[in-house]
Amino acid sequence: MTNTAVPMNRSASITLRFMASPTDVLIAGAQGVSGGRVLEWIDKAAYACAAQWSATYCVTAYVGHIHFTRPIPSGHIVEVRSTIAMTGRSSMHIVNEVLSADPREGKFTRACDCLVIFVAKDPETGKSMPVPTFVPITDEQRRVEKAAKSRVELRKAIEASMEEQTYTDDCTAPRLTHRFMAKPTDVNWGGNVHGGTAMEWIDEAGLACTMEWSGERTVAVYAGGIRFYKPIHIGDLIEVETRITRTDSRSIHVSTFVRSGDPRGGRDQLSNAIHATTTYIGIDVDGNPLPARQFVPSTDEDKRLWEHTQTLKDLRGQYEPEPLVERPEATQRVD
Repeated sequence: MTNTAVPMNRSASITLRFMASPTDVLIAGAQGVSGGRVLEWIDKAAYACAAQWSATYCVTAYVGHIHFTRPIPSGHIVEVRSTIAMTGRSSMHIVNEVLSADPREGKFTRACDCLVIFVAKDPETGKSMPVPTFVPITDEQRRVEKAAKSRVELRKAIEASMEEQTYTDDCTAPRLTHRFMAKPTDVNWGGNVHGGTAMEWIDEAGLACTMEWSGERTVAVYAGGIRFYKPIHIGDLIEVETRITRTDSRSIHVSTFVRSGDPRGGRDQLSNAIHATTTYIGIDVDGNPLPARQFVPSTDEDKRLWEHTQTLKDLRGQYEPEPLVERPEATQRVD
């Protein structure tokens, strides 16, 4: 079956608006909402955009190029804008922007942006199914489509590099493991764990690992890619393992695996469900960056993953993808 023409009344974008609440702040005294909660918002908005376009159930396949530019305080009005950038046979590449404003001023500025790829699924068979082709009409739509296409080869190169790596216990790198059961409250519309919920797990583990290592409060500033390999079922045993792979003058780079499986099989039966690479920095009480406590790799695996992290950084510079959103941005007032 080939891609079908899109009905005239089908929209390629959606905007969610709501208030950031105190429960969205993960750490007492933090300046803003946790990065994981922001990613959960993005996943929900992007899912709504994908389901609206495809008119079927969709699953998260990839989240990448995540830039956290500033904290979102509790009490701010939040806007999450999700727009189709391009489509494949069954995939939808969605550009997402998170903006917020003090409700007393109404001046929205960007806090985060990223690309999310969803795949349309037949809800009965679970197989991928075609989606209507998105045809850009305006100059801005064509620019965004070109920017999304400029990331395809970079994403393939990063995935190939990541798949070459192995992670064993032959390491001295700081690491942390969380284990728990996937709860019924984690369910999405397809009966599995919501992708946004899993991304919160990843950020919580990354925060705990980097704060323990640095002795400082840390925040996520960038995620190079979050890859989803299989659905996570309600009742699964979940293992979220994070390890530091590299430190630079200020940044702390971590690699996180989410593994899942039937709890009756034990830890040895868990398999990879998600893999993410994320960058954190330590901050002082005023939110200013701090020098990173340095990790010195000692085992062969430590050294290999250290160089692998640099390779990922070099690949982004080599491919130089076009920006998905224009910078600097003009602020927008909504009265």
